[in-house]
Amino acid sequence: MSYDEFLAQRFEAHRGHLRAVAHRMLGSVAEADDAVQEAWIRLSRSDIRQVDNLAGWLTTVVGRVCLDMLRSRRSRAEQPLDALHALDALNTSGRTAPDPAATTTDPEQDALLADSVGAALLVVLETLSPAERLAFVLHDLFAVPYEEIAGIVGKSPAAARQLASRARRRVQGARVPDADLVRQREVVDAFLAAAREGDFEGLVAVLDPDVLVRTEAGVTTGAAAVARGAGAFAHRARLGRPALVDGATGVVMLVDGRVERVLTFTFVRDRIAVIDIVWDPARVARMDVRPV
Repeated sequence: MSYDEFLAQRFEAHRGHLRAVAHRMLGSVAEADDAVQEAWIRLSRSDIRQVDNLAGWLTTVVGRVCLDMLRSRRSRAEQPLDALHALDALNTSGRTAPDPAATTTDPEQDALLADSVGAALLVVLETLSPAERLAFVLHDLFAVPYEEIAGIVGKSPAAARQLASRARRRVQGARVPDADLVRQREVVDAFLAAAREGDFEGLVAVLDPDVLVRTEAGVTTGAAAVARGAGAFAHRARLGRPALVDGATGVVMLVDGRVERVLTFTFVRDRIAVIDIVWDPARVARMDVRPV
């Protein structure tokens, strides 16, 4: 066995753990796969013969990658993405699936990953700063010592402890999302109807005040900004159809019978709190989409 083959074998042994860490950090399976792929690239370029704890080394690398991705996401949010463009733009430069091995499924690992982030946790994690999010996820969910977290965020262990403590208080006070698919369908129907009519007030009525829209191009926050964006593109909203997406209430946009993009929702107290919009064909193909 060559050294490269040995390295790949060692990495694959930790892939499930790394995907779980990245998914909890990022809240997106596609982004988690990207983060894990970046960790593999960094590993392949490093001499790890003196590394005693490869799992810890890789967890630290993935943590740093995710922190960079979260900061980039936050930076885009500080320069608000034109929500109109986000809902209308076509992806002409989509990235291909990062790694053939990433598409290999392990039912046990996938079940663990699916259970790792509840909707309530995802919603509240979005309100944390990148450093708070990393400190909480790594320490509270993966028992990474504060000394190691401190090295990732560039702070002292005491400061890392404070970051995790602040995040923990936010998570413990998180609101519980609705789990009623019937009610969720009613909210989605109201969202689509208002978007098709360009009804600003109708859209605001079904959106959480701090609603977050995430696309492959960036992030938009706030009910007013999201409502303006959705209402301005009534022609695209008319392509939308309710659907079950990975078993949850969502919307698909069909063009010539083909799913062009997918919207998934997180609901809190009968309002839409998070909208994820996916239009990259490879990522859409990995989703279980069932128009209803």
